[in-house]
Amino acid sequence: MVRIPDAKVALSTASVYPESTATAFEIAARLGYDGVEVMVWTDPVSQDIDALRRLSDYHRMPILAVHAPCLLITQRVWSTDPWIKLQRARAAAEKLGASTVVVHPPFRWQRQYSRDFVTGIWRMADETDVRFAVENMYPWRYRDREMLAYAPDWDVTKDDYRHFTIDLSHTATARTDALQMIDRMGDRLGHVHLADGNGSNKDEHLVPGRGTQPCAELLDRLAQSGFDGHVVIEVNTRRAMSSAEREADLAEALAFTRLHLASAVKVPRG
Repeated sequence: MVRIPDAKVALSTASVYPESTATAFEIAARLGYDGVEVMVWTDPVSQDIDALRRLSDYHRMPILAVHAPCLLITQRVWSTDPWIKLQRARAAAEKLGASTVVVHPPFRWQRQYSRDFVTGIWRMADETDVRFAVENMYPWRYRDREMLAYAPDWDVTKDDYRHFTIDLSHTATARTDALQMIDRMGDRLGHVHLADGNGSNKDEHLVPGRGTQPCAELLDRLAQSGFDGHVVIEVNTRRAMSSAEREADLAEALAFTRLHLASAVKVPRG
């Protein structure tokens, strides 16, 4: 008998780019995902709590996580103050019933924010039931040069956070061992961004199974450990030649995840 873990499989709205946030809800519902993670970025719908609630209700697609606007292209979304961004992300998560806010470590040039980041995240985590899950990043590389763009560190396991997000495209780009990283995270691993990569200088976000990352092994470990967070498909489909091709990629990613998350553990019959 196969035991299916409690972890829900969600679709990141970033996975349909350049299609809209609304399209992500529609595709997630059609393909049978358990919910969505909303990437808050330049799409106005992604920033509008009422619009997101309407989409969630219409498609019967729960919003399981909110990704705070931490990217270079979202530096002016929801404020230029990074702490206000996180406060708004928390408020959105609370209002939408999401259990997790995903946040990146600061950019190194955000000096005051990076100095206060670890203690500030703990303070915010103490004020809510929402998990602030800090995501591993990677060094930036150009030819043979490497730039450390994140502070305190791209390897978030070097600092003390209550919850972590692991992203397997980022472990590929960082050329670090993903399974060793989840061992370091231990029971503080609260959230997973599932994607693949080949160790390129670029953050690839391939469909799981198309790169070199241990996606299947990680899912098996989650199943064995009784992981109770969410597994979010966050892949890059911008090169898809059609909507049908994009949807096929997202269906393949979901099938891969469900297959490997179903642990072949014998459950005694009652």
